[in-house]
Amino acid sequence: MIIPVSQLPVAGKRVLVRCDFNVPILQGEITDPTRIDASLETIRWITGHGGAAILCSHLGRPKERTPELSLKPVAAYLTKVLGRKVALAPDCIGEVTCRMAETLPMGEALLLENLRFHPEEEANAEDFAHELARGKSAYVNDAFGTAHRAHASTAGVVAFLPERAAGFLMMRELEALRAFTENPERPLIAILGGAKVSDKIGVIRNLLTKVNTILIGGAMAYTFLKARGIAVGRSRVEDDKRELALQLMSEAANRQVDFVLPIDHVVAAAPEAGAKAETVVQIPTELMALDIGPRTVEEFRNRLAGARTVIWNGPLGYFELPQFARGTLQVGEAIANHEGLKSLIGGGDTAAAIAHAPWAGRFTHISTGGGATLEYLEGLVLPGVKALER
Repeated sequence: MIIPVSQLPVAGKRVLVRCDFNVPILQGEITDPTRIDASLETIRWITGHGGAAILCSHLGRPKERTPELSLKPVAAYLTKVLGRKVALAPDCIGEVTCRMAETLPMGEALLLENLRFHPEEEANAEDFAHELARGKSAYVNDAFGTAHRAHASTAGVVAFLPERAAGFLMMRELEALRAFTENPERPLIAILGGAKVSDKIGVIRNLLTKVNTILIGGAMAYTFLKARGIAVGRSRVEDDKRELALQLMSEAANRQVDFVLPIDHVVAAAPEAGAKAETVVQIPTELMALDIGPRTVEEFRNRLAGARTVIWNGPLGYFELPQFARGTLQVGEAIANHEGLKSLIGGGDTAAAIAHAPWAGRFTHISTGGGATLEYLEGLVLPGVKALER
């Protein structure tokens, strides 16, 4: 059983809170604070109910301690939005940091420095986890985006902090994923995109047991098309996965799951800003497909029109460039404007692709976890979630 932070007695306790503050920072300024904002409810709950919140997170993938990947801008942002000083500790472990945590007044918050300045974090080293827990008496994980990683701050630390709970963000994510995968309204459609079939093998296999239809887009579609003997030009293909692609399509047929691939394509010589794009049904030898075409968009829309639930993970084209983002945006808009359709948007690139669209707020749930959502959809156990069980 996992209890929410609202059921954890926090008054008088110093609570280690694992957050996901891995936000984009440009020249010392946070360009998108969404992930920080997502954990404010949990932080305010702990401090507002008489606890002290000691916040920890990673930022980027530093190979060594570097000022560019310090959480200093995050501390400044938290100070502004919480309306109280949130100091940044000089490290996430050590005597000075421990003293700062042990003397932190109840009702206040402290931010520890970047966890990934220590390789022991990703190695889930026991000594590091013990140091991280020192001076705290409870643990809350509100970082769903890192729940698929067995790191010291997401898994190892619970050995030393038996009082533990899930933050509000973590609970919302888990409840949404359960609702969409365990007893969804039907018909249930999955839309899968992204670059590689190999990244989605487990997801496809697991979803074949749950969905009525799978719509495939993105670069991964061209491995399936080539496996069917269709010419794909210079489109990205995993040749070593063609046999597997045939197996997955056969499995879908056996389960009477419609497996829908693109029927037209937006192609160009390369995924470059100045590349000339054109729409084709048959891909020329010298070109590559970089988006689904308008006929495919229409086919996807028609399929979605009769659906009650949709799970979407992975963009349908090279969305970073506007001329190859139309398919992703048009399908996204069709989902957003579909009255009565329950929609789960996987995090990561899918969320990034639709983030600035005017209709982006109309989905039922946009996950904050890319890899974590993917592994949940595969049916895998998430170490950061398992660690919260009592």
